[in-house]
Amino acid sequence: MQNIKIAARMLLKTPFVTGVAILSLALGIGANSAIYSLFDQMLLRPLPVPNPRELINLSAPGPKPGSQSCNQAGDCEEVFSYAMFKDLEKGQTVLTGLAAHRAFGASVAINNEPSTSEGMLISGSYFTTLQLTPFMGRLIAPSDDEVIGANYVTVLAHHFWEDRFGSDPAVVGKTMIINGRTFSIIGVAPEGFIGTTLGARAGFFVPITMRAAISDGFGEAQFQRRSNYWVYVFGRRKPDVSLEQATAALNGLYKPIINDVEAALQNGMSEQTLTRFRAKSLGVAAGPQGQSSVGADAKTPLMLLFGVTGVVLLIACANIANLLLARGAGRAAEMGVRLALGASRGQLLALLLTESLLLALLGGAASLLVAQWTLAFISSLLPPSASQSLAFELQPSVIVFSAGLAVVTGVLFGLFPALHSTRSDLISVIRAGAGQLTGGKGAQRFRASLVTAQITLSMALLISAGLFLKSLFNVSRVDLGVQIEQFSTFQLSPIRAGFDTLRSMVYFNRVEEELSSIPGVTGVTSSMVPLLAGSNWGTDVAVQGFPDGPDVDDNSRLNYVGAGYFTTMGVPMRAGRDFSASDIAGGSQVAIVNEAFVRKFKLGNEAVGKFMSKQGQSDSLDTQIVGVIPDIKYADVKDTVPPVFYAPWRQETRQGELFFYVKSGLPPEQMLASIREVVKRIDPTVPVEELKTMPQQVRENVFLDRVISILSAAFAILATLLAGVGLYGVLSYTVAQRTREIGVRMALGADQARVRGLVMKQVALMTAIGGVVGVAVALGLGKAARSLLFGLEGHDPLVFAASVVLLALVALAAGYLPARRAAAVHPMQALRYD
Repeated sequence: MQNIKIAARMLLKTPFVTGVAILSLALGIGANSAIYSLFDQMLLRPLPVPNPRELINLSAPGPKPGSQSCNQAGDCEEVFSYAMFKDLEKGQTVLTGLAAHRAFGASVAINNEPSTSEGMLISGSYFTTLQLTPFMGRLIAPSDDEVIGANYVTVLAHHFWEDRFGSDPAVVGKTMIINGRTFSIIGVAPEGFIGTTLGARAGFFVPITMRAAISDGFGEAQFQRRSNYWVYVFGRRKPDVSLEQATAALNGLYKPIINDVEAALQNGMSEQTLTRFRAKSLGVAAGPQGQSSVGADAKTPLMLLFGVTGVVLLIACANIANLLLARGAGRAAEMGVRLALGASRGQLLALLLTESLLLALLGGAASLLVAQWTLAFISSLLPPSASQSLAFELQPSVIVFSAGLAVVTGVLFGLFPALHSTRSDLISVIRAGAGQLTGGKGAQRFRASLVTAQITLSMALLISAGLFLKSLFNVSRVDLGVQIEQFSTFQLSPIRAGFDTLRSMVYFNRVEEELSSIPGVTGVTSSMVPLLAGSNWGTDVAVQGFPDGPDVDDNSRLNYVGAGYFTTMGVPMRAGRDFSASDIAGGSQVAIVNEAFVRKFKLGNEAVGKFMSKQGQSDSLDTQIVGVIPDIKYADVKDTVPPVFYAPWRQETRQGELFFYVKSGLPPEQMLASIREVVKRIDPTVPVEELKTMPQQVRENVFLDRVISILSAAFAILATLLAGVGLYGVLSYTVAQRTREIGVRMALGADQARVRGLVMKQVALMTAIGGVVGVAVALGLGKAARSLLFGLEGHDPLVFAASVVLLALVALAAGYLPARRAAAVHPMQALRYD
């Protein structure tokens, strides 16, 4: 306690140094804590369920002929058919439970108020496998999914119950409408549980056997279709079963089903592919964090940002170590007196390390505010779909991390200054120095080395940030092939509100008419697959003149669009015509293809007029190609344009959801408000979903590039400023300690320019060494981050040159004032300096 009081008193005696140190630590620790918060949620934190280490995730890699439907729970390697899931569930003996799930978007109505939410289709074994108990009522049980389409029951997530039902204690037994069907509420899930898929914040849970009842285009027969892959599967190991044992046992069940049941169902498959199909093995992996593709997608960017913030903290620590070394040199007499009076070196070390730790803890406390601000800033950069599934407030684990980091940094930056200030020859050094408390050549070299290391790290961060900014610039200049500047977009799903197909078609036509009549609107069109929203729809096709057969790649992306879609979106026709209002059900089936489609299926210059089949059946070429368009971006801004065919949605017999695009010169806020008003006036039971401007949609499509670029640039600038402060501090201290030497030089004839050059030479030397090493480090970082860069190979001469110039300017600015102060030294005052 005595050491703490003395340490606090010493820190208060130098408020400027203490304030700079606390601010530096707050920035460094706060940045690390903010990134750790996201790192923890996406990669480390287990599900809030009992014994999450026992959970395992199943995957089914290998050939999957038929239809595949994947979402954020994982890629298509991980989905199973429902029939296979039931086979595994019935036959397995090494698990306490096996469960299936799938997230889905839904329109819900509570007390006749429509809105949208995310739901989760789950097997009856879902909650029992997770070993969860209800907060209220009961949870979905195996008896609730024994019969397809028989149990209209739902369990609310705790947050959904609080937000939508006002924490109504009598909610059990009430009803809510999900996609036009009335469900009875049987319970509320435990607090904090939002599902097993990071990135999908489930509001309610529905038996998986109800999918056909609430999903358009999904029939009950598809539950038994083994070529329809759409469910994600996880289980819980029995306590005495290892992961390896579970893998062997489950494959012992899986492989016979593949070979004895499913192999016989494969038609038109080559012998080579059939061999691969028969050799398929079940993948089993630890699943304490649940099932999600978010972790895999976020791992590299988060590791990168974690590394960047770690470098910022190292630079801050180097600054504080330099400050403590300088202050330690000034306290040499005090340390000498304490040693002379009988204090042991251990006692002095404890005192000085207490000061360092107290300083670090104060910086750690201030860092919590910086971390919260940083998280809020990151949240503002993310699209709503991403920000809503993550917590952007400080969790207990983050506070513990900040405290631990503060202690580690306190020891890191305080140890060498403490050892140096309490060295055993201190008294003799004081006597020999006759008042020149420079701290010795060793300390000077150490301070110079720290500053050089800071420059190295700053250079590496500046170049890395420059590469990401250049990558973002390249992304912003991608030719999308469509006009987006004056467009607003939104989704309508009347099928979820209980509309049948005919009523939906009438509704869509009226929406287009009403939107077109808004003053200032110059165009309205629509599509089934949203433009540049990350959605991919594909199917096998058959094309006139293109050979078919086993192992032939005949897959194409698709979209169903409205009349005049390409004209409205500013896409010129390469050949043929756009869709018209006469392309409706009952008429001749037509399609428009892009140039990538023409190249893949070898249509040459005669594509218009040829026939194709949208179902991949070569004996039924019933759709005529009436137009060719250039390659316009489909799902993602950065992806290569795939082969795509477009068809009129009015020729489809089942169309329950559409995305609309409204072109207008009106201010965006006014246009979005008008769209809401029009849709509500037409039918208030259909909510407007995903309402935004198209430029906003494009920004959300590349949000990861924006986040990495902006954060890395901000942290790099912070690191450079900290390095500049460190350089300034070392030079100022060196000039102060060399005052007598400078006075002698000037008395012997050295002019001010030579004295300034003496200081700037030191600046140039440290900057040159640090800069060269930093450039080498940056080359390695650029190569490692190549997968995150767009249009770059990990290096760019312009970025490297600009970074070198910027760091040189910062170094010159940091060295100018000390050099000027040195040149202003009066020889007589310097010679009297003690």
